[in-house]
Amino acid sequence: MISELTPSSPLAPAPTPFNMAEYVLQHADRLGDKVALRIVSAGTEGAATWTYAQLERAVRGVATGLLNHGLQPGDRVLLRLGNTVDFPLGFLGAIAAGLVPIPSSSQLTQSEITRMADLVSPALIIADPGIALPAPAPCKVIDTETLHSFADLPPAPYHQGSPERPAYIIFTSGTSGQARAVLHAHRAIWARQMMWDGWYGITEGDRVMHAGAFNWTYTLGTGLMDPWSVGATALIPAAGSTPDDLSTLLSRKNVTIFAAAPGVYRQMLKNDLPALPNLRHGLSAGEKLPDVTRARWEEQSDTPIHEAFGMSECSTFISGSPARPSPDGALGFGQAGRHLAVLGADGAPVPLGTAGTLAIHRRDPGLMLEYLNAPEATAAKFQGDWFLTGDSASMSETGAFTYEGRSDDIMNAGGYRVSPIEVEAVMAQHPGISEAACVEVSVKADASVIGCFYIPTEAPLSDDELSRHAHALLAHYKCPRLFRPVDSLPRSTNNKLSRATLRLLVDQTDKDIT
Repeated sequence: MISELTPSSPLAPAPTPFNMAEYVLQHADRLGDKVALRIVSAGTEGAATWTYAQLERAVRGVATGLLNHGLQPGDRVLLRLGNTVDFPLGFLGAIAAGLVPIPSSSQLTQSEITRMADLVSPALIIADPGIALPAPAPCKVIDTETLHSFADLPPAPYHQGSPERPAYIIFTSGTSGQARAVLHAHRAIWARQMMWDGWYGITEGDRVMHAGAFNWTYTLGTGLMDPWSVGATALIPAAGSTPDDLSTLLSRKNVTIFAAAPGVYRQMLKNDLPALPNLRHGLSAGEKLPDVTRARWEEQSDTPIHEAFGMSECSTFISGSPARPSPDGALGFGQAGRHLAVLGADGAPVPLGTAGTLAIHRRDPGLMLEYLNAPEATAAKFQGDWFLTGDSASMSETGAFTYEGRSDDIMNAGGYRVSPIEVEAVMAQHPGISEAACVEVSVKADASVIGCFYIPTEAPLSDDELSRHAHALLAHYKCPRLFRPVDSLPRSTNNKLSRATLRLLVDQTDKDIT
């Protein structure tokens, strides 16, 4: 038998006409007074609450405000927003108007966001004060105070059209070291139905708390848009909440489903968890969940964690779920409706149990439209009808997929994919470094960091000096935390850098970093 998962019941295509924001808020008329969003805090201050009616009115008011600024459907709007409700309002408001929002991390430096803005050519930027902007600004910039004023404007009608038209753009790193702009269609939200049973086990009665910030796409999808699409209540911890605060909130706020990156679970488990009588299960994505973290969580909370695997180009498509938990050591199962395969070098599915390249069929409704302005890079990701993920996996007779390693050297820092080439280029700009190489380094059984190995031009540099240099040019999550001077960088016989050998240079002293 071959490693190909063919859907017995493919997901029906999204209806035409279609608007992604309208789909997300489809329950607003019926559930008008129900709480759609609550920003929760472990302290004594009151929580900010949005009902479904208030949320939809604000989103459609934002759409009106954006159109009143002269924007036309199809124009792109760059979001430079912090960890506030402004982020989903700006995102969904733009989509409601037929515009194409572009979320971006608030941690990006001016040089980073300038390069990205050059790639996507925004017609408008919505920005929080203090967050780095492209220089020079390529278009008009409005602040959050102006965005707030839009919420009370008369509601705009949802812009209707083909579900295949562009809806939003997100950035991802590639092996080239250049950020890629991933263009998604309106149908991407329709495809997320496959996650409802295939990962979440979510219902209208759930109270879903996501530990991430508003301005992270993992939070935007799993913590906000998916709960709203089914009529559930989304809970987001207030900015500055600590791991202990999260534990308290899980207990006090009657949370039924909790979503976080693996590192958050690890931090929460540094202290004992309180009783969690309402929690049914946790969700994990963004990076591989360490077995030791999973075991400790299940022991203390008496609830399972269901893990999902995905990528910016298709969100999650393999996962465990309450209805079908993952076998030990496996990533999970292909979600119902997915068409997946493990391919060999010839592009054909390999036998069961054999490692190969994990691939998604090009007709998957959640698959991206393209890498914006990069037709060659887009074409290179396809082999016939298959989109190549760049990850190696195997498939068992039960249909479970097991992760076999990365086909490239992309690093994973707290759930963010980071190109080593980008970080190496920045580190090599330091006058005290002649050459640098970066890898993801495991420093504990349940934690990894970005490590920088460098050849000094003279004497080794202090870690503080190198950290300051990195933080001046890179977002915090891209910055190395481990620095190691070396006499030379290991290379293969064809002069290719051996990152695997670099990881072996980490000693026990380095592992005291976390």
